[in-house]
Amino acid sequence: MSTPPLSALAAPLLLLRLFTAEYPHLPAPCLDVSTVYPDLLTLSFHNDLGGFEAWRDALGIAAGSVSHHVQGDGRTQVLEAKADCAGARLHLVGYAKTPAPDAVRSRAEADG
Repeated sequence: MSTPPLSALAAPLLLLRLFTAEYPHLPAPCLDVSTVYPDLLTLSFHNDLGGFEAWRDALGIAAGSVSHHVQGDGRTQVLEAKADCAGARLHLVGYAKTPAPDAVRSRAEADG
Protein backbone atom coordinates (compact mmCIF):
# COMPACT_ATOMS: atom_id res chain seq x y z
CA MET A 1 0.00 0.00 0.00
CA SER A 2 1.43 3.34 -0.98
CA THR A 3 1.11 6.58 0.91
CA PRO A 4 -0.97 9.16 -0.97
CA PRO A 5 0.63 12.49 -1.87
CA LEU A 6 -0.03 15.63 0.15
CA SER A 7 -2.26 16.84 -2.68
CA ALA A 8 -4.76 14.14 -1.69
CA LEU A 9 -5.53 16.30 1.36
CA ALA A 10 -6.15 19.42 -0.72
CA ALA A 11 -9.85 19.82 0.15
CA PRO A 12 -9.57 19.91 3.96
CA LEU A 13 -6.33 21.89 3.86
CA LEU A 14 -7.91 24.48 1.58
CA LEU A 15 -10.90 24.66 3.93
CA LEU A 16 -8.56 25.20 6.87
CA ARG A 17 -6.82 27.98 4.95
CA LEU A 18 -10.18 29.61 4.20
CA PHE A 19 -11.19 29.36 7.86
CA THR A 20 -7.88 30.91 8.94
CA ALA A 21 -8.51 33.89 6.68
CA GLU A 22 -12.23 34.25 7.41
CA TYR A 23 -12.38 33.45 11.14
CA PRO A 24 -9.04 34.35 12.74
CA HIS A 25 -10.88 35.70 15.81
CA LEU A 26 -12.59 32.39 16.65
CA PRO A 27 -11.16 30.00 19.25
CA ALA A 28 -8.45 27.71 17.88
CA PRO A 29 -9.66 24.11 17.68
CA CYS A 30 -7.77 20.85 17.75
CA LEU A 31 -7.36 19.89 14.10
CA ASP A 32 -7.49 16.54 12.41
CA VAL A 33 -6.71 15.84 8.76
CA SER A 34 -5.94 12.28 7.77
CA THR A 35 -5.10 10.20 4.73
CA VAL A 36 -7.68 7.71 6.02
CA TYR A 37 -10.46 10.23 5.22
CA PRO A 38 -8.72 12.61 2.80
CA ASP A 39 -11.71 14.91 2.27
CA LEU A 40 -12.48 15.42 5.99
CA LEU A 41 -11.48 18.25 8.33
CA THR A 42 -12.31 17.76 12.00
CA LEU A 43 -12.37 20.71 14.38
CA SER A 44 -12.68 19.61 18.00
CA PHE A 45 -12.98 21.50 21.27
CA HIS A 46 -12.10 19.87 24.59
CA ASN A 47 -13.77 21.32 27.70
CA ASP A 48 -14.96 24.21 25.53
CA LEU A 49 -18.54 23.98 24.32
CA GLY A 50 -18.42 27.76 23.89
CA GLY A 51 -15.76 27.32 21.20
CA PHE A 52 -17.91 24.67 19.51
CA GLU A 53 -20.91 27.02 19.57
CA ALA A 54 -18.89 29.98 18.24
CA TRP A 55 -17.81 27.94 15.23
CA ARG A 56 -21.26 26.41 14.72
CA ASP A 57 -22.81 29.87 14.69
CA ALA A 58 -20.13 31.39 12.41
CA LEU A 59 -20.54 28.56 9.91
CA GLY A 60 -24.33 28.83 9.92
CA ILE A 61 -24.88 25.27 11.09
CA ALA A 62 -28.40 25.02 12.49
CA ALA A 63 -28.61 24.23 16.20
CA GLY A 64 -31.21 21.58 15.37
CA SER A 65 -28.68 19.63 13.32
CA VAL A 66 -26.32 19.19 16.29
CA SER A 67 -26.34 15.74 17.85
CA HIS A 68 -25.69 15.18 21.54
CA HIS A 69 -24.61 12.08 23.42
CA VAL A 70 -22.61 11.15 26.48
CA GLN A 71 -19.61 8.85 26.72
CA GLY A 72 -17.12 7.71 29.33
CA ASP A 73 -19.77 6.16 31.58
CA GLY A 74 -21.78 9.37 31.43
CA ARG A 75 -18.86 11.63 32.41
CA THR A 76 -18.42 13.43 29.08
CA GLN A 77 -21.00 15.21 26.96
CA VAL A 78 -20.35 15.32 23.22
CA LEU A 79 -21.84 17.72 20.68
CA GLU A 80 -21.35 16.95 16.98
CA ALA A 81 -22.25 18.66 13.74
CA LYS A 82 -21.37 17.84 10.15
CA ALA A 83 -21.42 20.04 7.07
CA ASP A 84 -20.05 20.24 3.56
CA CYS A 85 -17.85 23.29 3.01
CA ALA A 86 -15.78 24.30 -0.03
CA GLY A 87 -15.50 20.74 -1.36
CA ALA A 88 -14.58 19.19 1.98
CA ARG A 89 -16.54 17.46 4.71
CA LEU A 90 -16.43 19.20 8.07
CA HIS A 91 -16.88 17.46 11.41
CA LEU A 92 -17.29 19.83 14.35
CA VAL A 93 -17.02 18.22 17.80
CA GLY A 94 -17.25 19.61 21.31
CA TYR A 95 -16.46 17.72 24.53
CA ALA A 96 -17.25 18.78 28.09
CA LYS A 97 -17.43 17.14 31.48
CA THR A 98 -20.93 16.25 32.56
CA PRO A 99 -21.82 18.14 35.72
CA ALA A 100 -22.07 15.85 38.73
CA PRO A 101 -25.54 15.37 40.20
CA ASP A 102 -26.24 17.70 43.13
CA ALA A 103 -25.92 14.93 45.74
CA VAL A 104 -22.52 13.83 44.43
CA ARG A 105 -21.30 17.43 44.04
CA SER A 106 -22.38 18.32 47.57
CA ARG A 107 -20.57 15.32 49.02
CA ALA A 108 -17.43 16.12 46.99
CA GLU A 109 -17.52 19.76 48.06
CA ALA A 110 -17.90 18.72 51.68
CA ASP A 111 -14.87 16.41 51.40
CA GLY A 112 -12.76 19.15 49.75
